[in-house]
Amino acid sequence: MKHNDMQTAEQNDLPRNRTRRIMLGRLPIGGGAPVSVQTMANTDTRDIESCVKCVRKFREAGCDIVRFAVPDAEAASALKEIKKQCPEMPVVADIHFDWRLAIESLKSGADGLRINPGNIGGQDRVKAVAAAAKERGASIRIGVNAGSLEPELLKTYGGATPEAMVASALRHVEMLENVDFHDMKISVKASDISKTLAAYRLLSKKTNYPLHLGLTEAGTLISGTVRSSIAIGTLLAEGIGDTIRISLTDEPVNEVRAGLELLRCLGLRKPGPSVISCPTCGRTQADVFGTARRMEAALESFYNTFPNAVRLSVAVMGCVVNGPGEARDADVALVGGKDCFFLYSNGKMLSRHSVDEAADAAMNLIRSRSKV
Repeated sequence: MKHNDMQTAEQNDLPRNRTRRIMLGRLPIGGGAPVSVQTMANTDTRDIESCVKCVRKFREAGCDIVRFAVPDAEAASALKEIKKQCPEMPVVADIHFDWRLAIESLKSGADGLRINPGNIGGQDRVKAVAAAAKERGASIRIGVNAGSLEPELLKTYGGATPEAMVASALRHVEMLENVDFHDMKISVKASDISKTLAAYRLLSKKTNYPLHLGLTEAGTLISGTVRSSIAIGTLLAEGIGDTIRISLTDEPVNEVRAGLELLRCLGLRKPGPSVISCPTCGRTQADVFGTARRMEAALESFYNTFPNAVRLSVAVMGCVVNGPGEARDADVALVGGKDCFFLYSNGKMLSRHSVDEAADAAMNLIRSRSKV
């Protein structure tokens, strides 16, 4: 899937705040552009081969933006080869403290930076970074976290309050505006849902720059996804937000999958795989869990490659109690038998397959019916 062909939503009733349009490489952000999904690689940026593998995996899962930590000059230099091998994926360099790493990352082809202007030095250094970003046509994200606010703001506001977070963000915005840089987006993240909601609501009233949504340090797969979905989903439903990241203590590709599913549930992306599967019971004699997961992954990859393909309903059922009935209602179905699955098309049984072959057989049928 090309980024300029990113799956857009069908018409829905959700409002969208009209923010300023900026570009991250060829990806539009804000100004009514589709909400984009971001993740951050957990590989050592200096390990180019591992990073490239990650980017390709993220892209196949539907990721729009990937961010890399840049702790030193070697990591900044490595971005050049990563971009060379993955030219279509917008890359953001995550910079802290050293303004020179921001400039080197831009020279290596980074499409954007994530910085706090206040922690890279004085106004002269901010001006140098902004000039390099403008020359490159890159954007900057001002990333404010409740856990790392300026001491004077903590004192003024009595802690890491939503008001303190917004004040920090606007202070950094002013630093960039003072050097005539305006291609920026902003985030104000906390690990507390209520604080995060309040901060973004307040910020959205004070600026028209695009907003990147997230709940920082959200947690592991289940708890982090649920907590992030409540916070991010609530804001998106109110029209707030232009990019998102569901931050998880888990594999980054699961951040992408969770983010896409959230956007689909809100009608902000086209529907993804529709796989109906049973919870299994003592009658099950085939691997429903593994087969259903393989079907979802294969369909996700298929729809990312062919975004205009017809979305077929697929059922993966464990036994003959409900299986044939679900098969009648689904476009394509796999119904479990003893160490096998039976393949159905529109309620008609076509063939019998081993557990290992079943998902591939179903995908072959889906490809033939999709005519792509």
